[in-house]
Amino acid sequence: MLARKIVRGPGAAFLLMSGVAMASTAKAPVLMVVEAIEHGQWEIHEVGATSAPRTLCLSDPETLIQLRHPGIACSHFVIDNQPKTLTVSYSCSGAGSGRTTISLATPRIIRLQTQGLAQNAPFDSDYSARRIGACQGVAH
Repeated sequence: MLARKIVRGPGAAFLLMSGVAMASTAKAPVLMVVEAIEHGQWEIHEVGATSAPRTLCLSDPETLIQLRHPGIACSHFVIDNQPKTLTVSYSCSGAGSGRTTISLATPRIIRLQTQGLAQNAPFDSDYSARRIGACQGVAH
């Protein structure tokens, strides 16, 4: 699971923009959109791209937050946590940063918008994704 830090209160915007994180003793919030997304085999298509969609066995929907920084431990700041929309800003020490918004149409259909820096280059991507079934070769 990915580490999350929560910044709240009137100074939160300043702290986020300055890169200073407040230590929080509060338990990390339940990410409503992440909790609603079904596990399984997903087809992810970059909107406007001519390339074929990629498939992903999604066992932890929280990994969608850092689609462009897979497997890297990053600090997360929850900006918006609603039943149908989640926005998270994240920073990966030495590996870049990003901001991702996941919009839930249904537990099997989402829209993912992400932007930031990865491998010293900017990215700004918009994806549509849908669950296409169970993961291949995975027993449930």
